[in-house]
Amino acid sequence: MKNRNKRISFEKDLFKFIVLSILLSYFYTRSPYITFVLLFSVIFVWRLIKLLLKRKKEHNLRKSGIEDIDRMDGIQFEYYLAALLKSFGFKTQVTKSTGDYGADLVISKDNEKIVVQAKRYSKKVGIKAIQEIYSAVSKYKCTGAWVITNSHFTNPAIELAKSNNVNLIDREKLIKMILEANEGIMPTARQVREEIQPKNNSCPVCNAEMVLRNGKNGKFYGCSNYPVCKGTKKF
Repeated sequence: MKNRNKRISFEKDLFKFIVLSILLSYFYTRSPYITFVLLFSVIFVWRLIKLLLKRKKEHNLRKSGIEDIDRMDGIQFEYYLAALLKSFGFKTQVTKSTGDYGADLVISKDNEKIVVQAKRYSKKVGIKAIQEIYSAVSKYKCTGAWVITNSHFTNPAIELAKSNNVNLIDREKLIKMILEANEGIMPTARQVREEIQPKNNSCPVCNAEMVLRNGKNGKFYGCSNYPVCKGTKKF
């Protein structure tokens, strides 16, 4: 949201600059031709800047691997975040999947110990996540709490987080963290998807374990009972 507001503000300022340039040009030259050339030049530069900014954003999105993160399940996302935070010098521990009191990771660095809830969502994260992670602070004897998502947060969740000192890391902040991370000591999102089995990855036909395979159209999950069972899932 902040990045969108900055972009809108930038475009408004640029539009004002164009109008002011045209008015000053005509005021000093009284020449429609010069004014037209200036207008054309400014608009060309404006469109060029917007194109370059768009390409930079697309490049950052590809480099971050956010599309692979969007295809992860909860367990894969937790292990990816553990690797990401480790690249920033945190000691990380993935909690057990049941009875975790809302905490998916416990991380520590210097004198800080932080509980983290990982929300791999396709919708906005609500206040329940904030309530859960706040209650986990005392359970794990931590000094802080974070909620990290590949999505965004609802306004009530943002307000509740502020009043309870819960740090929220949304999609844009996550992408920024990934781009700033030490690439040499962490796997990519694609590698995590390939190495960590999804939690519920059973064959839709016989309920056996699925195995990641390579096909002519790319990677897919195939039944471990192949060729007796030919059940498949998209990767």
